[in-house]
Amino acid sequence: MILIWAARRSGYTYRSTDPTKGSEDGCQRRVLAATVPGQVTYRMRQMSLDDNKRLVRQHIDLSWNRGHLALAEKLHSKDFLYKSSFVGHAMASPAFAAMVTQIRTAMPDLEVVVEDCVAEGDKVVTWSTLIGTIETPALGYPPSDKVLSISAMAFWTLTPGQQIREICTMFDMESFRAQLGLATRTYAEKALP
Repeated sequence: MILIWAARRSGYTYRSTDPTKGSEDGCQRRVLAATVPGQVTYRMRQMSLDDNKRLVRQHIDLSWNRGHLALAEKLHSKDFLYKSSFVGHAMASPAFAAMVTQIRTAMPDLEVVVEDCVAEGDKVVTWSTLIGTIETPALGYPPSDKVLSISAMAFWTLTPGQQIREICTMFDMESFRAQLGLATRTYAEKALP
């Protein structure tokens, strides 16, 4: 992440895209003033709710819509976790990238449309629709010539440095299975052993 910083020295403002001017946690810092030449005072820049929503939309676009997973992974924190009703177990960043690649390979026309995006504090919630055709088997599901529409709700947790720490996604799997013509079970049957 490239950070921009500014310093006032002798009435001049200096700007740099030097990434070493940030902090260890990746937070943006802004220079308040340099009262003594060569001395710089920093202040943390608070990320707005719109910044958080923009980050989440950017991640969805980079990963699911464009397949630029190396760029998407740069938005992940070191302790990133992806949890999903689709997969059933937590994944670190490399496993998440592999899963997205597998799904995008099976559904080359995949598009994720963000229907709504709400932010509060360090949390963002998205309601999305995944649209596409399964051309090759993926994650145990057969190919289909039908254009599928899958609803998903995702709960995102961000770090103070505006990186993605966790994504918890719930997909409407019963609707997905019904669109593929696969057997579905009532909620009561699923709850019983």
